[in-house]
Amino acid sequence: MLLVATSVALIHPLQAQDASLPAQAARPPKNVILFIGDGMGVSTVTAARIYDGQSRGETGEENLLSFEHFPALALVKTYNSNQQVPDSAGTATAMNTGVKTRAGAIGVGPAAEIGNCTQGLANRLPTAAEQLAQRGKAIGIVSTARITHATPAAVYAHVPDRDWENDATIPLGERGKGCVDIASQLLAFPFDVALGGGKREFFGTDKGGKRIDAKADIFAPWQRRTRGHFVTTASEMAAAARDGKPMLGLFSASHMTYMLDRPKDTAEPTLSEMTSAAIDRLAGDPDGYFLMVEGGRIDHGHHDGKAAYALSETQEMARAVQVALSKVDLSNTLILVTADHSHVFTIAGYPTRGNPIIGLAIGNDDQGNPTGKPIAALDGQPYTTLGYQNGPGAITAWPRPAPSNDPKAPQQALVPTGDTFNGTATPSETHGGEDVPLYAIGAGSDGVRGVIEQNRIFNIIMSALGLGR
Repeated sequence: MLLVATSVALIHPLQAQDASLPAQAARPPKNVILFIGDGMGVSTVTAARIYDGQSRGETGEENLLSFEHFPALALVKTYNSNQQVPDSAGTATAMNTGVKTRAGAIGVGPAAEIGNCTQGLANRLPTAAEQLAQRGKAIGIVSTARITHATPAAVYAHVPDRDWENDATIPLGERGKGCVDIASQLLAFPFDVALGGGKREFFGTDKGGKRIDAKADIFAPWQRRTRGHFVTTASEMAAAARDGKPMLGLFSASHMTYMLDRPKDTAEPTLSEMTSAAIDRLAGDPDGYFLMVEGGRIDHGHHDGKAAYALSETQEMARAVQVALSKVDLSNTLILVTADHSHVFTIAGYPTRGNPIIGLAIGNDDQGNPTGKPIAALDGQPYTTLGYQNGPGAITAWPRPAPSNDPKAPQQALVPTGDTFNGTATPSETHGGEDVPLYAIGAGSDGVRGVIEQNRIFNIIMSALGLGR
């Protein structure tokens, strides 16, 4: 009974809070850029700074990523209204609406049960982007995940289940009650730029998509209404960014390609290239803009238990932040960099200074000098510096085998977690529940300090813009 009473009592502090925000500077920012590294917890930032430095031939530990130079810093509590360890839908909703909600819900309040259309419609939460668009600001959405995935969807969509990305994913019992799939909601939203993956959510099966109508192509009405550009390659994106019309770029059927797997002749843009194009397009708006940029595949690398993938995606997000810094005027722009949640990702084992972060832990001798040899665990086997508490690399047979030398292989883990769909088990590492960092620079960044609830990120943005709440 005590646990139930405690969880209910916590719902009230989850709502918008602005009483402790500092007074605003004389000139509020004109533009806000919110970078979200999906799954980019503190251990990911630490490992990524080492990975980034070592990619340039440095030892790595002394390195800083672009956003680690920001002067303002806070720690963010990420729990959902119903879970200690959160998911991306609930966390992204908190940042975009100022209200914490249930894991799996996008743009609807905690009173709505997951998958209940009627309750979702009755508990709709206005997003920052909706309110800012009504005030004339341009809106941009960029992600390396599907543009209908949880984090980008929280900018513009309202659904009681994050999986409702196309109309075929809405359960039969919930259809016809007024809920609209996420892809259709994007095309009804007054965005100026939307760039990412997920073409399959907008087409029927005749065109390789997943919508109910095999011939569906829901872009046509959007293009007629907006006269906007639909682009599918980096070169088309660069050309369209110089125009003042809305731009929708979808560069892959599902999520975009991992940085480590990109072929040299790919037509997909990188996250930094999409960020550059988005700012170029948005910067011409006289009323300013709100831009959300997600490094979505950091999270996927962690779920796969493959640290090298997560770290290379974090490195690319740091490049995207650097691109933004090179293009904006910080006297009228607020830049925030944070994560929606962390992962059960560890850095351990007493490796020597400068030891390759992707690889076996190499230790020092009793005099403190490198041995050049892997450290042996008590079972006699070496181990990697990076590891996971659970996930695809879980050891299920003993004695423990030696870890793989393939940098793209999953790190070893302890607990074999995963999901089961239609009787088929899929191994997957889980999120972590610890606080995540929030870095800030530019006009209005003085609101970033201390240990804060995640929904206060919304308050910081709106208060910086002089819009209260």
